[in-house]
This record gives sequence, structure tokens and C-alpha cells, in this order.
Amino acid sequence: MSRIRADLLLVLAAFIWGTAFIAQKNAGELMGPVTFVGVRFLLSCVALAPLALYERRHSGSPLKKGDLPLAGLIGFCVFAAAALQQVGLATTTATNGGFLTALYVVLVPVFVFAQTGVRPRQVVLVAGLGSIAGAWLLTDNAQLQSWTSGDALILIADIAWAAGISLVPTFLARNNRPYFLAFAQFGVIGVLGTVVGLGGEPFSLEGLIAALPSILYAGLCSGGIAFTLQIVALKYTPAAEAALIMSLESVFAALAGVMLLSERLTGPEMLGGLLILLSAAFVEAGPAAQNIWVSQYWSRLSQVWSRAR
Repeated sequence: MSRIRADLLLVLAAFIWGTAFIAQKNAGELMGPVTFVGVRFLLSCVALAPLALYERRHSGSPLKKGDLPLAGLIGFCVFAAAALQQVGLATTTATNGGFLTALYVVLVPVFVFAQTGVRPRQVVLVAGLGSIAGAWLLTDNAQLQSWTSGDALILIADIAWAAGISLVPTFLARNNRPYFLAFAQFGVIGVLGTVVGLGGEPFSLEGLIAALPSILYAGLCSGGIAFTLQIVALKYTPAAEAALIMSLESVFAALAGVMLLSERLTGPEMLGGLLILLSAAFVEAGPAAQNIWVSQYWSRLSQVWSRAR
């Protein structure tokens, strides 16, 4: 797969996650947040089972020692992130939640550096700051509301998101079985979410039935499709740069609010969405632009050197 195709898969994943935000908010009002996370990812696990089985039969890469624990660790990170985010969204404003969730973009390069020792490219750091600035403008008049415990949960969730994203390329470098990783990840999240949710949250069959459309969309599309696309794409797109592309989720969420909930975007909010879009595009154009600048620099330096001689 080419880098461009991988990046397009990440854009599609961001689109699905952005539109799924409405489903998540709706389900959070009908059933326990952690229970919702568990049920939706159990559905994702069932949906991925055929692909994982097909991959097992046709893959020439058997599981190695350490692959299962690493897949389990990734699943635990995503479970912690999804559960904390879902609980946090129930106790904070959408304004704060949208901005604070976007902060994982600047954490991914830190985790990648800690794991591999590879420093992020300067263009990634610049684009990351631009994306955060865009997320700030997408808030209500670029102002956060009063802080709650939910904000702290979402910040902790950012750490878990960043850890999970940065570990995926490590697994794929050991064993190129993305569908198995998705299946295992969904299974871990589904079991943990269901057990923790049913053990500590009220449950009603009526609430489950009422939230069924949201569960289906979040489980099949947001989980089964988007998370799998992310795992496949991370084989070809560096994690830090992938996080910037996935930050388009907030832009698609804002557009979904306009189209589905008749919300209106202010001038600063439109500027914020444009800034996030430009930041993601800058990551793609950055290397080419950097090469042009380097070529021009050496050309001018050669001219100066020739004149000096």
C-alpha cells in the first residue's frame, strides 16, 4: 500500500469517528458509558472475526512470543481511553471535551520518541501546534467552560490514546497481521467494558434497546471499520503524522453537527476547522516543500561559493 492510500484510509476513519460522536452522545444518555463501550466493541469483535480467521489461514506470519501480550496491552490502552472519554463526555461540556480530546495529537510524538528514540520531524511539531490551535478555535468562541472532573478524565484518556496509537506500529513491525490485532483489541475492550460496566453501572433492557441504533453505528462503523482502517494505515504512515490526520475527526464532528443537528459554525470555528485541515495537509506537503527549500538553499550557497572563488 502506498503512503497516500494509507493517509486516505486515515481520513476516512476520521470522518467515521467524527460522525459517530453524535451516536456516542446519544447512547451515553440511554445507558452506562462503560457498558456502552463494552457492548459496541463486542460487536466490533464479532464483525472482525471472519477477517481475522481468513488472515490466520492465509498469512505466513504465525504469532510469536510476546505478540499476544502486546496486543492485549494495546487493547487495554484503547479500553482505558474509550471508557475515560465516554465517562468524561457525560460530566463535561462538549466544548471542553472536543478541545481536550485533540491534545493527544501532541502526545503521540512524545510516546514514539520514548519507544524508538526517533525524533519527530519539525514539520510534525509545527503541524501539531496548528492542529491544537484549530481545535481551540472550534470551541465555543475559543473559550473553555468551567472545569470539571470530566476534563481530567479526558486528559488521562489522551495519554491512553497516544500510548495505544504509538504501540500499533511496534506490533505490526513484529507481525504483519492487522486484522488479528484489531480482533484482539476489540475483544479485550469488549470484555473489559462489559464486565466493568455491568459491575458498576445500572443496566436496563429498555435503555439497551433504545441505544441499539447508536450501538450498531459505533460498533460496526466507528469500531469495526474505522479502528481497523487505522491499524492497517499505521503500517505505512508514521504514528505521529497519522495522529495529525486523525485530528480531522473534530472537523467532521463539527460538520456533522451542522448537517444533522442544524447547528451553525461561527467565523472562528470555521477558521479553526480550516487550520486543522491545513495542518494535516502540511504534514503531507512538508517533506516536498522541505526538499525544495533545501535545493534552493544549496543552489544559492553554490552560487555564493562560485562568486567567492
